[in-house]
Amino acid sequence: MSQEQKMYEMIGGEPVLRKVCQRFYEIMATLPEAKGILEMHPENLRGSEEKLFMFLSGWLGGPNLFQERFGHPRLRARHLPFSIGKSERDQWMLCMVMAFEDVGIQEPIRSELLHSLLNLADHMRNKSET
Repeated sequence: MSQEQKMYEMIGGEPVLRKVCQRFYEIMATLPEAKGILEMHPENLRGSEEKLFMFLSGWLGGPNLFQERFGHPRLRARHLPFSIGKSERDQWMLCMVMAFEDVGIQEPIRSELLHSLLNLADHMRNKSET
């Protein structure tokens, strides 16, 4: 069993990952500090929530749902239409940290995953900033 497979299973597999994604978008939709990234999304967040779930499933070592349906994630390319800088990265991470907390993702996996997600979110930055 690979480390990634362990991650998917260690967080509780599909049911817990679904809760994280659902809570992530609930937070984004209601948290004033996340207004900037909320505005980048369609009014109905269900499709975005499902895509995040599918991506994270494969990323964590579970079923490769996103790739099976949409092909290679090419995350940076898919996010190029949006202006993403430090503020947007930080807003996204704030929602994810809060979702992890609300769902009860425990240490040490919590810190490890959030660190990896921060690296991923940082990679999405495409706005020139000084």
